Amino acid sequence: MNNGNAPSSANTELMGLPCQPGDELRPPPCAMVIFGASGDLVRRKLIPALYKLSRCGLLPEGFFVAGASRTSMSDDAFRNDMEAALKKTDGFDAQSWAEFARAVFYRQVDYADPSTYAGLKAVLDEEGRARGMNGNRIFYLATPPSAYSIIGRNAAASGLPSSGWSRLIVEKPFGSGLKSARELNAQLYRDYKEEQIYRIDHYLGKETVQNILMLRFANAIFEPVWNRRYVDHVQITASETLGIEKRAGYYEQAGVLRDMFQNHMLQVLALAAMEPPSVYESELVRDERVKVLRAMRPFNPDDLREHLVIGQYGEGAISGSYVPGYRQEEGASAQSPTPTFAAMKLHIDNWRWQGVPFYLRSGKRMKTRFTQVTIQFKGVPHSLFRRALPGEPGPNALILRMQPDERVQLKFHTKSPGGRVCLRDVVMDFPYTEGYGGVSLDAYERLLLDCMTGDKMLFVRNDGMEISWSFLGPALELIGSRDARSPKLYIYTAGTYGPPEAETLIQKDGRDWLDYGNDNG
Repeated sequence: MNNGNAPSSANTELMGLPCQPGDELRPPPCAMVIFGASGDLVRRKLIPALYKLSRCGLLPEGFFVAGASRTSMSDDAFRNDMEAALKKTDGFDAQSWAEFARAVFYRQVDYADPSTYAGLKAVLDEEGRARGMNGNRIFYLATPPSAYSIIGRNAAASGLPSSGWSRLIVEKPFGSGLKSARELNAQLYRDYKEEQIYRIDHYLGKETVQNILMLRFANAIFEPVWNRRYVDHVQITASETLGIEKRAGYYEQAGVLRDMFQNHMLQVLALAAMEPPSVYESELVRDERVKVLRAMRPFNPDDLREHLVIGQYGEGAISGSYVPGYRQEEGASAQSPTPTFAAMKLHIDNWRWQGVPFYLRSGKRMKTRFTQVTIQFKGVPHSLFRRALPGEPGPNALILRMQPDERVQLKFHTKSPGGRVCLRDVVMDFPYTEGYGGVSLDAYERLLLDCMTGDKMLFVRNDGMEISWSFLGPALELIGSRDARSPKLYIYTAGTYGPPEAETLIQKDGRDWLDYGNDNG
């Protein structure tokens, strides 16, 4: 069984310059097995992503997908279910779906019973031979993490990995803490090597997240000022208007730190703060991301409240409509201590960032939905306009918006038209897809394609995952223990930007949360 590595030429071809519209690497022949195929993730993300790749001509020749779950279902019933889901998305075309549906299959599998994998193996072998495949297979575990190890073991024992390479995609959360993550790794390592395990974080697949590296390292104007000499602080915000959406069973155990910070927020931080690698190559880029995570200053349990504010949404209004509080959500405890919001201040102890604070915040049921990185620069060292203007001109900022619309913005000052000397703030705005006529891929489409080509740059490596859990460990312990040093849980009104105490966290440093470019902020 191959260890899952792609040929060394794959990354070179994919990253070759210049890129033309529609110029994408065609993956080698492979099949995909999706465990947990009756779940919501498959309907909302995975099948739509594969269908889009198929319509764009980006799937390999002979590609097919086999869904597997405990639910009893025929091939046609599964196809009909997926078709109904696709019709709710943009770009559905009956003819292209009919062609793609011929490559969609389904088999019922009891994850804990090895004997039930026989039907799945049969369809993989039969379709593989009929389509001229070479045994390359991807196993996507769209299941609760508790099922990862048993599926991985029984899939291997049942002979699902074939003569070609095999890769295992796992969703977050990968464990609930450092200990459980290591235990899960040990279980998967019985049958798979680290090179075969793809820990997916869909935030890393967003175009603007990837563009952080291009913006920094392909332009001479940004990197020289991307350091402690010129940057006052960095803010990373992921604001959601949605609540837990009937996921109380998961969220009661996870909370916002496990759900958002351990993976999405810290991975984006690592990209924004990393050093340039010598070559734009997967493992070298991942090395630099891990170095940032290693350099994060550990929390001191005795002063954790100075660095972390947590909250939970109460009832309120989103876009003028009433929404219940977290404790009124179906499945949530009426006295639940689970945080749905967190604001965090941390430092990176290295030469580039020493003394520069990073402020991270994420929450549910917030006023507006947006995710962005804001690089706040220091003010001018000497204001020569101080006699002509009231007050000091505000700071410059570079804004990297990831959702809902991907764009790059630069805030600076210019003179207002007219005879008087007046400054005004202006924003230079670049919508990310403007002027591009090629194929635009969303996060899951990008990451699925990368897995097929064997490019792990945008996937989370084991050491980075463990460092993230280790960093958050003291905070998670104190929140769970609720002793005298634990951060207090503040209830905030749905439809706001979190509890007022989160404002205090940053205002005591003489700063404010910055929502530049957020039209609704």
